Amino acid sequence: MKFPVVPVVATLAAVLPVHAATLLFHAPLDGSPVAAVAAGRAELPCSTDLVKVRGGEWGGTNYLYAVNTGDAPAEVVLPEPYGKVTLAPNGLVVKTQPADAPRRLVVEILPGATNRVEHHAIPLDVGEIFASGKGVRASVRVSGENVSEPDHPWNGVKFMFHYRDASSGNDRWPGAALPTGTFTNQLAELSLSPYGLDSNPADGRVELILGLEGCTGRAVFDLSTLRIEPEDWGFAPTNQNWIVHYPEAGGAGATPAGMEAGATPPAQEAGGSGGCKPPVVGGAGGAAPRPLRGTMLPGRATREEDIETLHRWGATLVRFQITRNWWKVDDNQDLAEYARWVDSRLDNLEQVLGWCAARGMKVCIDLHALPGGKSGFRERPYEMHMFRDERYLAAFVDTWRRIATRFRGHPAIYGYDLVNEPNQRSPAPFSYWEVQRLAAEAVREIDPDTPIIVESNLADRACAFRYLSPLAMDNVIYQCHMYQPTEYTHQGVNGSPVQDAGNPLSWPGTYRGQVWDKEFIRRELAPVLEFQRRHRCKIYVGEFSAAAWAPGAENYLRDCIELFEEYGWDWTYHAFREAPVWDVERETSADGASAPSADNPRKRVLLDALAK
Repeated sequence: MKFPVVPVVATLAAVLPVHAATLLFHAPLDGSPVAAVAAGRAELPCSTDLVKVRGGEWGGTNYLYAVNTGDAPAEVVLPEPYGKVTLAPNGLVVKTQPADAPRRLVVEILPGATNRVEHHAIPLDVGEIFASGKGVRASVRVSGENVSEPDHPWNGVKFMFHYRDASSGNDRWPGAALPTGTFTNQLAELSLSPYGLDSNPADGRVELILGLEGCTGRAVFDLSTLRIEPEDWGFAPTNQNWIVHYPEAGGAGATPAGMEAGATPPAQEAGGSGGCKPPVVGGAGGAAPRPLRGTMLPGRATREEDIETLHRWGATLVRFQITRNWWKVDDNQDLAEYARWVDSRLDNLEQVLGWCAARGMKVCIDLHALPGGKSGFRERPYEMHMFRDERYLAAFVDTWRRIATRFRGHPAIYGYDLVNEPNQRSPAPFSYWEVQRLAAEAVREIDPDTPIIVESNLADRACAFRYLSPLAMDNVIYQCHMYQPTEYTHQGVNGSPVQDAGNPLSWPGTYRGQVWDKEFIRRELAPVLEFQRRHRCKIYVGEFSAAAWAPGAENYLRDCIELFEEYGWDWTYHAFREAPVWDVERETSADGASAPSADNPRKRVLLDALAK
């Protein structure tokens, strides 16, 4: 009995055998378990030195069988009514079960096992569901007994998808977070959609994996509760023919590649603002304006000396971070304290706006730390809590009302950057797009003239522009961040490797058969450029960088900047006088050694670009 590759259906009733009980590791044995033993095939699916409980169907009769693949006697607990049995090395026991036996998958790894991995995989075909714009949700009830602390945070009781991304060639293993110890009837839930990072399964093929990994103990999956079904993420495209208008023509910068002179954009949907014009994108209308260029400001209080230094460098744009405790999870949940802290940052922002106005510079106001904070890695990786908790969403919108009320109409403001790096990895009551729409509408009621800045999903990654919808508003700037490939830009950051198979991660270079160069960045940015062409909108690259110690970091920065300039996009480097890993005024190594640097290749690239 083998599982076919199956489409996603409401349940797996059509896939799981009617009489299947205590199921299935890897592919179950064909035919009778007894015949399989006689044929010498009993250990084919066994990959570890441990006791396994198996179930199968043969001749219409349901069998339960246990195999000890270890080299010592072992005790195994069978489901009722059989209880404990002791198996000799390579021993096997076969029991007949009633036809109405519960359908379960039992996985057990004993203490002392040399290879602590045991999986069962169900192959799925998600291509048709993804093509419809929906995702896939899987859920099951699972119980655990004496599950040990795992070797790594991603180990433990496993309920996860596995697939190979067709675009990057990377294997991906998104999984549900499940407890350790002893627990009963825990709901495990898992979502996969075409909207995630590297979420384009080759040929639509995905495995749903159940088991244990990097731990010992027992896990029992109740297969009668297993569900695999389509899921609506709330990302349905909207406003797809919207053309963004701006108070002054020419704001979009240089002609995007492929937008020929005289090209006709899609028809404007109802709602365009009177008196606004679409930006110049080629042909009649004059030369495109010079892009604004600059850096992010430090997370600490900005001083006038910081602004003066950037002004001397040639910066015309800075991004002011309202930020604290960036890597901390579940932060900013005392909303009264959060509001007081924001006000303290706004006092510094008021100073910065004055200093920049005196020097002809613009300021992007970036709400970097959000009310409610974000979740941890094992829950919903770094998702904003306000996507699910209306208290935090209300505080978020109110924060923007207060900011707009205090600074409306200030001539030095470049735009209101609503959410820094929104990150939605699963369906939520309020999507990353919806929370920005709500804040934008609240701001426009107070300040109708200052630009709104909207960011894409997945921490503002360029690939998420494939499904980003424009707001039905004029004078909106769309922002992306550029850190891809993160294996290169973040090497050595938070313990990530600085080599691959002994080879340095360099730019330009090759990584696992993939060429890293300027054309790689161009391909990564292609969805942003396509979005710009379709909606005739301004694009702003709010962050880009590479670790100070990354070999060839100056080449990576130069390639990025040249493309931003080619496309006419405004940009700010991450970051000025912030963490040493990004600071161009310091030379820093992966081991943490850092020293001031008046001149280095990264700084020269940045200063040359700012001086243009």
